[in-house]
Amino acid sequence: MLKQKNIFILFVGCCLGVLFSTAGSVLADKDAEQNEQAVSLPFEELRTFTEVFGRIKQDYVETVSDKDLLENAIRGMLVGLDPHSSYLDTEEYKELKVGTTGRFGGLGIQVTMEDGFVKVISPIDDTPAQRAGIEPGDLIIKLDDQPVKGMSLTNAVKIMRGEVGSKIVLTIVREGEEAPFDVTLVRDIIKVKSVRSRILEDGFGYIRISSFQSPTGEALKDAVDELKKENGGPLKGLVLDLRNNPGGVLDGAVSVSDAFLNSGKIVYTEGRIKDSQMEFNATPGDLLDGAPIVVLINAGSASASEIVAGALQDHKRAIIMGTKSFGKGSVQTIMPTGNGGAVKITTARYFTPAGRSIQATGIEPDIELERLKLESLEASSFKPIKEADLSGHLANGNGKKTKTPENTKENDNEEDPKGVDMRDYPLKEALNLLKGIVILK
Repeated sequence: MLKQKNIFILFVGCCLGVLFSTAGSVLADKDAEQNEQAVSLPFEELRTFTEVFGRIKQDYVETVSDKDLLENAIRGMLVGLDPHSSYLDTEEYKELKVGTTGRFGGLGIQVTMEDGFVKVISPIDDTPAQRAGIEPGDLIIKLDDQPVKGMSLTNAVKIMRGEVGSKIVLTIVREGEEAPFDVTLVRDIIKVKSVRSRILEDGFGYIRISSFQSPTGEALKDAVDELKKENGGPLKGLVLDLRNNPGGVLDGAVSVSDAFLNSGKIVYTEGRIKDSQMEFNATPGDLLDGAPIVVLINAGSASASEIVAGALQDHKRAIIMGTKSFGKGSVQTIMPTGNGGAVKITTARYFTPAGRSIQATGIEPDIELERLKLESLEASSFKPIKEADLSGHLANGNGKKTKTPENTKENDNEEDPKGVDMRDYPLKEALNLLKGIVILK
């Protein structure tokens, strides 16, 4: 008991030292009532914490270092706040910086945690995850037969990264599927080209933004200029595709929104500290000179994507089409710690120009589209029997060779001459809507 009391006194003493060292700045800015609340300590809770700490040190089946116990306590304190706040030790912090600034072997998948499992926000274009058919909302329950339950998001991401060319098996639970299934992926260098564009039909352009980076705004302007040049003049309308775009840099989202707005608020943030209160406004100049825009979103459109969709929707500058977006309307700040690690903590919420919080609600499309899956007959197990399949069938009377399924061209993967993917139902609907708006004008 004496040892436990000593630990308690030392721990409370450290807490008091930290709090009193910062109390001067607190006292300078707050009134007397707030000061009293700021320096008050939860002694009962600290006593319980110290008691548990002592019990573990004394009775746990194996010896545990003070460093591990306190680090785990910090992790638990942050994880209990929300899915996006976490503690990063030195190695994890280094991994985070590599993931955002360097080249690494990975799967190309944006994830979060939900109920102890890794949940897919969206796959990134042209990556192993996207090519393997990973979908927004998929739950990853195993990584190479290793259960994800109880694993931190950082550790899960670390396992998914690895040497380029190496394989990993993800066990997936998907809504609508009766049982979990395995997907084998081969790690690759993840290179994200955030903006792609093409002409759909004469006068109608298409721009796909797969993620928001610092140069995305400039890349968008270049894409619009190229489309105008290819079209031989101004565009009649534009489809802006933000489906499965997991977000990214706030400045990129602001730049993209500003490109189509002449004035007004784009987004603002609110939090408890002064630095978390920001407001971004549009500057004069619309790249399309008022030509209609349809923005495509889905459940994989998150964060910065929702900022763009919300801004254009509130200003009635675009029609939002698709399915409800992901609903990540919070801002995370990474704060390095003295030991070489960092704390990632949620510091603010996003709000659209009309004052709507995106958090946990998402963006409701103006025109909602049902999720459809188009599948060719070739992809199914059933093959219809034709005359040519019958044994001893008569030869063609005109002397032509009988076509067999092998030499008959039935390719539903083709695009039409103007570049519309015939399987992409939302894109076709967006183009039809743009045409209708132009006709009405």
